[in-house]
Amino acid sequence: MVWIIDADTRRRASITYYLNNLGIHAEPFETIEEFLAAWPRSGTILVHDETGVISALVEAISARHAWQAIVAYSDAPEPSRIVDAVLEGAVGYAAWPGCGETLIKVLRDSATRSHTGMTAGARQIQAMARIERLSRREREILAGMSQGLSNRMIGEQLNISPRTVELHRANLLAKTGAKHSAEAIRWAIEASLPKFEPAASNDDSGDLATMHISPLQ
Repeated sequence: MVWIIDADTRRRASITYYLNNLGIHAEPFETIEEFLAAWPRSGTILVHDETGVISALVEAISARHAWQAIVAYSDAPEPSRIVDAVLEGAVGYAAWPGCGETLIKVLRDSATRSHTGMTAGARQIQAMARIERLSRREREILAGMSQGLSNRMIGEQLNISPRTVELHRANLLAKTGAKHSAEAIRWAIEASLPKFEPAASNDDSGDLATMHISPLQ
């Protein structure tokens, strides 16, 4: 399935007709907003390359914790334009109006190349969505778990008891839907959860400890 986003009526109609005539299900949309209102969650998005449209589309889809392959197209694009589109998130680029066979090849190649990327991207988005459910203290404890720390060691660093750590661990597993600690740790890694170097704190409330955050290496 191919979802076409193009503000130009004639160009949008021509590419939709061409694909449908080849037996490829294609549906046209005039704007990103119109596409998102329908939001088919599968299939390739074929979008006319205009300033900022690819990055806006990627941002809008990511905000919905989803991922879809995006192929951009324009009339006789310059190499620099293609590079910019790929850097913004497109997995392929085609010229239209242009050679129809080349367009089909780009769509097929992009679908093949994007499978691994889509899987990785989907995993990261799902992991981030799960981590977002956690409180600050639960994220801190999950970060400690990811670093291989025991309940006692995490408690010492956060100035809370091992029993409190255990309760937080049970809560974060329930909130993320993880079946066990290893699964929660995998999601933390896929979501790039920051590691921490906790400062001393006398607060045992669970959310007010002072932390020195640094990105995972």
